[in-house]
Amino acid sequence: MNRSRLPGILRYAPALLPLLAPALGLAQDAAPPVPDKGDTAWMMTSTVLVILMTIPGLALFYGGMARSKNVLSVLMQVFMIFCLVALLWAIYGYSLAFTSGNAFIGGFDRLFMQGLATDSLAATFSKGVYIPEYVYFVFQLTFACITPALIVGAFAERIKFGAVLLFTVLWFTFAYLPIAHMVWFWAGPDAYTDAEAGAAATATAGFLFQKGALDFAGGTVVHINAGIAGLVGALMLGKRIGYGTSAMAPHNLAMVMMGASLLWVGWFGFNVGSGLEANGFTGMVFANTILATAAAALAWSFAEWIHRGTPTMLGAASGAVAGLVAITPACGWVGPMGAIAIGLVAGLVCLWAVASLKQKLGYDDSLDVFGVHCVGGIVGALLTAVFCSPALGGTGVYDYVANAVAEYSIGAQFKAQLIGVVVSLVWSGVVAAIAFKIVDLVVGLRVAEDEERQGLDTVSHGERAYN
Repeated sequence: MNRSRLPGILRYAPALLPLLAPALGLAQDAAPPVPDKGDTAWMMTSTVLVILMTIPGLALFYGGMARSKNVLSVLMQVFMIFCLVALLWAIYGYSLAFTSGNAFIGGFDRLFMQGLATDSLAATFSKGVYIPEYVYFVFQLTFACITPALIVGAFAERIKFGAVLLFTVLWFTFAYLPIAHMVWFWAGPDAYTDAEAGAAATATAGFLFQKGALDFAGGTVVHINAGIAGLVGALMLGKRIGYGTSAMAPHNLAMVMMGASLLWVGWFGFNVGSGLEANGFTGMVFANTILATAAAALAWSFAEWIHRGTPTMLGAASGAVAGLVAITPACGWVGPMGAIAIGLVAGLVCLWAVASLKQKLGYDDSLDVFGVHCVGGIVGALLTAVFCSPALGGTGVYDYVANAVAEYSIGAQFKAQLIGVVVSLVWSGVVAAIAFKIVDLVVGLRVAEDEERQGLDTVSHGERAYN
């Protein structure tokens, strides 16, 4: 099936079809496309799965790794970020990410969801195939919600709850939305009718899309984006009291395992749903997501076993998440053997980042957001260029004008991937630093020392997880 596997959107209401028919190559009296019910049902299922990976999956994963006096604070932060960003997405987020504007940010065509009707459609990655725009709206909403929730693990156990919410608004607006637009916004496959039309369509796409950066399900938009913001936050808030001198082991490894498992299950919506259709290609993405995750969990566990003498549940769970992160940008571009290779590399590199790099640099990333999400995202984004090659079992990149797979260069694609990684790191890092500074000036970032010692559950929320 014809696919570019580069997420984006082209939407229109049936009443506009006569105006768009020439550009889409349709007869003037052609009936509007009818979304396939199977595709639509799968996309709604995928949306629910991504909600599952956030609440409860991410919340339990993070909550289990926190100390018992802070577990509710982490659960509350993840839960309320989801609620907050869902509303921001409806008010202005969706419009700024997925409507025409410029190369860096969208416009206001969908501000307050205006013009979004039950019969408006969103493009998939096959010519002439569409899903309801409402379905695309809610699917992308879940991506927007989980991304800032990932960040809180980096500075858990010491930040004010109000600071988390204010930072989320600022960072979501000025980091997530522009990067999502730069990577994922394009005109849709039906705009590529000939070379001239294709060039014109690409000129309206996001900046990193125009550069040729490949990110199937969010390696840059979600994981590098959130991971670097988490590191900036950890540095600006400083280390937890007692870090490096007192034991800060996870309080509930069973909760960590349950959270990681829910993340893995939910990730099938995250990765596989990003294809926007239900077909054989979807099955390949499903397989890649399983295989890379299993490979990373095994790589992390065996390396840990060799290094420290025992494999741990925390290591296995962390390795699985590292594999999920790394395969995210690549899952629609590589074959199963490429997915396994990416998983193996990610498991080892992320273990090094968590166990060695963090210690050498001395930062306190409470729940290893940078080491797993940012480093894993970088590994996956760069290795996408290698294993996308048809010579190595990858799909190559589809040329919608020629209706065939284009000639592929690993070197050229690696350059495009590197540009995507660097832009995401710099953009999100700078925005995060400015946002944290603003929050510090307005409400303050960190709780008082005595409150931190007491624990954020009782200080911030007046509750205890365990009695």
